[in-house]
Amino acid sequence: MAATTSPLTPEDVMAIVQERDIRFVRLWFTDILGQLKAFSINTTELADAFEGGMGFDGSSITGFNPIEESDMIAMPDPTTFRILPWRPEEQGVGRMFCDVLTPERTPYEGDPRHVLRRALDRAKAMGFDHFYVGPELEYFYFRNSTSTEVLDEGGYFDLTTLDAGSDLRRETILGLEQLDIHTEYAHHEVGPSQHEIDMRYADALKAADDCMTYRITVKEYAMKYGLHATFMPKPLFGKNGSGMHTHQSLFQGEQNAFFDPDDPYYLSDVAKAFIAGQLRHAREICSVFAQWVNSYKRLVPGYEAPVYVAWSRRNRSALVRIPMYHPGKERATRMELRCPDPACNPYLTFAVLLQAGLEGIEHHYELPDPMETNLYHLSSEERRRLGIEQLPATLGEAIELTAQSELVLRALGEHTFNRYIEIKRQEWDDYRVQVTPWELERYLPVL
Repeated sequence: MAATTSPLTPEDVMAIVQERDIRFVRLWFTDILGQLKAFSINTTELADAFEGGMGFDGSSITGFNPIEESDMIAMPDPTTFRILPWRPEEQGVGRMFCDVLTPERTPYEGDPRHVLRRALDRAKAMGFDHFYVGPELEYFYFRNSTSTEVLDEGGYFDLTTLDAGSDLRRETILGLEQLDIHTEYAHHEVGPSQHEIDMRYADALKAADDCMTYRITVKEYAMKYGLHATFMPKPLFGKNGSGMHTHQSLFQGEQNAFFDPDDPYYLSDVAKAFIAGQLRHAREICSVFAQWVNSYKRLVPGYEAPVYVAWSRRNRSALVRIPMYHPGKERATRMELRCPDPACNPYLTFAVLLQAGLEGIEHHYELPDPMETNLYHLSSEERRRLGIEQLPATLGEAIELTAQSELVLRALGEHTFNRYIEIKRQEWDDYRVQVTPWELERYLPVL
């Protein structure tokens, strides 16, 4: 299906389904941790689905309601209808993202899409029509899902026979384009067998939908080649992990609210306050954009993953980088947050990032001076003197900071906030009590 130029209506979807002989439609939604969930309906049920949604049992979905109040309704969003390119063309399969509703037909507060919609409503109420997000998701290809055997020893931008993923990446990009996801760059990343395909920026809700689609598409095409693709933040010891650098800007109509031609950095007061909001709240929202135990193996100095709370124009060791301004490209003025990883829940991540930035605008946060020196080279004493904070070192530390955060409570809503804290504390406890091969090797012979 070619990229659409205007949003689809239920009538459009039903016409495409008939014209293209689509037999099944998968209804997609996301649990609290950002895992894609789906069930299939026969296209004969489409009219009913658009009219009243499709009921399902939410009690088995992570972070949703307990069994005694488990009835949920998946309401398909017709604008997201696409045909899945990895399924057979004959009697094909379509998909739509859904908003999850309660039996009373109100938005379900545990639905991550709803959490993001609420953040976007706040931005709109403050006069911002668009929150544009451009996420760059990195990932690894391995021989299978039970080992970390790499396909190549290639490095950054390598284009040789070392890059065993070239054909696979090409096919993946063609698949993404059929799903109406415009890609800008694709290349081999720094780590062996590590890749990146950059999606064009989009409104935050579409960008989050695109992240979910991107992850499943990359995995489906890898499987087609008998390989395994993973978005695990740090699968290889001693090598770079996978990040999701997130470019962000606010627009008022067609006007980029981040651009100021008279500022030395070409940043408006709105942009500065927005960035200041994300920096000030970075530690308390960290458990959302880096939500797994493994995320904190990536967020360590020395592997291009930023851990120090600062901003800069060129310095990639800072949390926030401001890409260089080119005359005539005012629309491209933006900030790049470099700490999220690609295994996060994009809906919750974009929601808390937006809420933190809006907090900065609403309360006129002051943006500190940029840090143009390599922050990894400063001693802890120098960083302390400069007032540069560090991201939490473990999920345990991160989740306790989140648990105290009024901003995250407001951003996620009470239900999602409480369930998220509970699930993440449990994950940390499960990890904490493990006895690892490293400990046995280190301590068993000598203690």
